[in-house]
Amino acid sequence: MDRKFVRTPELAKLTSTSKRYWEKLRLAGGGPVYIRFGGIVAYDLNDVLAWLEERKRTSTTDDRTA
Repeated sequence: MDRKFVRTPELAKLTSTSKRYWEKLRLAGGGPVYIRFGGIVAYDLNDVLAWLEERKRTSTTDDRTA
């Protein structure tokens, strides 16, 4: 299994979101799992992709819980 880890700035760029979005998810919970070592936060890209896949919707009325 290939594992690639990405840090918050890279993840924000990959998903066209802000670093602050991912920081808020970490604080509030509900985001993908992450790893902290020292002062560095990193995400396993496979975990992020699985988390994003779970959030796919076909319409605004799709009521699946995230």
